[in-house]
Amino acid sequence: MSNLKRKIYLDNQATTPVDPRVLTAMLPWFTEKFGNAASRSHAYGWEAEEAVDMAREQVANLIGASPQEIIFTSGATEADNLALFGAARFRRCEGKHLITLRTEHKAVLDPCGFLAKQGWDVTILDVQKDGLIDLQRLEDSIRPETILISIMHAHNEIGVIQPLYEIGELCKKRGIWFHVDGAQAVGKIPVDVKNLGIDLYALSAHKMYGPKGVGALYVRRRNPRIQLEPLLYGGGHERGFRSGTLPVPLIVGFGEAAAICQEVMEAESVRLRDLRDDLFAGLQDNLIDFQINGSFINRLPNNLNVSFFGVNGEALLMGLSSLAVSSGSACTSSAMAPSYVLKALGLDDDLAFASLRFGIGRFNTSGEIQIAVNSVCNSVDRLRRISRR
Repeated sequence: MSNLKRKIYLDNQATTPVDPRVLTAMLPWFTEKFGNAASRSHAYGWEAEEAVDMAREQVANLIGASPQEIIFTSGATEADNLALFGAARFRRCEGKHLITLRTEHKAVLDPCGFLAKQGWDVTILDVQKDGLIDLQRLEDSIRPETILISIMHAHNEIGVIQPLYEIGELCKKRGIWFHVDGAQAVGKIPVDVKNLGIDLYALSAHKMYGPKGVGALYVRRRNPRIQLEPLLYGGGHERGFRSGTLPVPLIVGFGEAAAICQEVMEAESVRLRDLRDDLFAGLQDNLIDFQINGSFINRLPNNLNVSFFGVNGEALLMGLSSLAVSSGSACTSSAMAPSYVLKALGLDDDLAFASLRFGIGRFNTSGEIQIAVNSVCNSVDRLRRISRR
């Protein structure tokens, strides 16, 4: 553990630490206030239900929704699955064609793959070299039987922010439901699901300084009213969309995290962007032959994904003993293969392996960024010298 404590954590796209204010809000609900939010015959249950209602409102406010449109889940993966399977099965008589992107999270691609085996037709579009969708290609892919388009808001590896408003307008014009994985965007950039024309939006608390094990799915109630077939049965919780006893402490923490993000997001985004830009400038001043992956303009303020030419990727990661960073998504880091996202941008295997994702967070400091710059530059220089021998 002592070695872990010395590492500077720059992997906030994988997960974020729980904000101490969030933990303080959660603690009473583990012991003193332990009621079941579905127990409506006594004060313990009423108290828990009231706390859940407050958290539902806090999460809704963060994305411009109404509280009744927030369905609590175990995380964004479940929310994505509920959206995709629920929508596909509910609308199967209208059509069986879905569209998504090759760079989507596995929580979207794997369910789409399963639906394809069950008889649905799934179009997986390539992205442009900057990671952004080609809107004309998307429009050309739409068919009369297209019922759902699923596009990530902000990418978990390369930080690219997709043009959701334009996609939402296209979906609305064609009567297609629009699903978005918003796990990386919420709390970092402003989100207004109504203005963006989104019908289904997945969130995760642990990406925004809340606890692991809780997330939500926004399900539009009007214009149009979205209906889904549930994945879980057994009690009819969450408007029948998601049965199961609600984890009140986690939900309270989720709500508090959402409220904090809403309060600090504007100033925090500026600070994180400044730290990100300092990191990039430090690399530019000291290194040659590296590239940014994904659009630098349409990008999360806290994300930097770079590849280094002439460097062994495994040796690079091992050499960064003072930093906690990653070379790709935490959900696929156990696979001994280059990032499929970077490959989709056109990188070869060697360059994809020699990539680092920096996710800067709320608790990082300017001094830590300078240490990161020095550490990366020294490691890259050392590995390049070795490779030239």
